[in-house]
Amino acid sequence: MIRSFLIIQIVLLASHCFPTVAASAEQLKYKTLENVPYRGEISESSYASERCQLDIYYPATAKQFPTVVWFHGGGLKNGNRYIPAGLKNKRLAIVAVGYRLSPRVKVATILDDAAAAVAWTFNNIDKYGGTRKLIFISGHSAGGYITSMLGLNEKLLKAHNVDSNSIAGLIPYSGHAITHFTARAEQGIGDKQPTIDKFAP
Repeated sequence: MIRSFLIIQIVLLASHCFPTVAASAEQLKYKTLENVPYRGEISESSYASERCQLDIYYPATAKQFPTVVWFHGGGLKNGNRYIPAGLKNKRLAIVAVGYRLSPRVKVATILDDAAAAVAWTFNNIDKYGGTRKLIFISGHSAGGYITSMLGLNEKLLKAHNVDSNSIAGLIPYSGHAITHFTARAEQGIGDKQPTIDKFAP
């Protein structure tokens, strides 16, 4: 149900921006680039170099297409980046982001990784034919939480010289609207105690 709803919403967004999307999508050729590092300051031998990579799926024969930056779920503790199959062939670019996980790093570092990946997208998507004016952020579960945090806490993207108001839209699914349980655990707060602090959207 969540996957179907996500596909419908994003396709409707793309169709609104590009009325000919349905007619032309099947004629486009798509490319995938894998294991693209988005934090240039990190040592190749570090845990960060393993996790701080992204994959890009994009319509190579299109221009000015929208982009969805996609964050995977897993409670901020598990999971790996992937490109949702249902979003392929929709005249969209998908940027699937990997990020470091708890308990290897704190939630603040996870959010900074996510912000760095979005900043990379703003700085580079035009090289692949996309437009920075149509960058959407989305994700499921922990990815939905990350999506909301990036859009509603302007400090996260500002640290990477990106204005959160430049985001075309947020599409979070099943993400925490309060402080994430992993962030609460870092503070010694039980998972049944709701909290709203700097780690809440």
